Amino acid sequence: MNLNTREPVEENLGVLETAALLRELTAGLISVTDFDEALTRLVRIARDAIPGVTWCGFTTLRAGQPVGIAASDDRLAELDDLRYGPDTPAMTGIRRREMVLSADLAGEQRWPQWTERARELGVLGVVAAPVDIDDHVIGAVNLYADTSQVLTARRQLTAMLLAEHAGLLLSAVRDRARHAALAHEVAAAKLADGVIGQAVGIIMTQRGCPAPEALEVLRGAASSLDIPLRQVAERLVATVSRPRDT
Repeated sequence: MNLNTREPVEENLGVLETAALLRELTAGLISVTDFDEALTRLVRIARDAIPGVTWCGFTTLRAGQPVGIAASDDRLAELDDLRYGPDTPAMTGIRRREMVLSADLAGEQRWPQWTERARELGVLGVVAAPVDIDDHVIGAVNLYADTSQVLTARRQLTAMLLAEHAGLLLSAVRDRARHAALAHEVAAAKLADGVIGQAVGIIMTQRGCPAPEALEVLRGAASSLDIPLRQVAERLVATVSRPRDT
């Protein structure tokens, strides 16, 4: 075997691994509207897809205050929260806006309390990469290894690409959540409208379905007939209210 070909082969494998990770991450988060669910999926996908990574966590801050964490293993969740204050890899990465690496925690001096606990839990290496989500929320994705020296320069590059891609996906999740909340408010307002509310009540009675489903039926009819929702509601109410011939 030509030893000179080993490095290019390993680099190509690294590119393929990273591409597969980003593709899987996109597929897993593309339709999610709940931010916490998105974080849970993210840490599990990263844990399973990156060779050498045993656990993955995510630290989230909004307006500088902790708002949540996610961990691929609940046993290690405390390493991603802020009980250790600013002296953690995640907070160092967020504060400095740069990736933080400790390939061997045995000699790590930067985060004494955190490092001691991490080693007790079996963590021997960590990479923390800051994640920019939007103007209000930032975070860090934290990759943990149970073996020292496995979080190499290539793994750092993977972590950086993961963080950048995760930021875009999580921003989209928050946008979808806002749109869903707005749609819910609009739906509630429409239900409060007298004639639309009456039409929804009629459909609920006829079909034995809840209000949101009845409203969707009404919307579907409006779309099929290409007329305003209120007009469809008025027609339905008028039809039901019309005296029947005896």
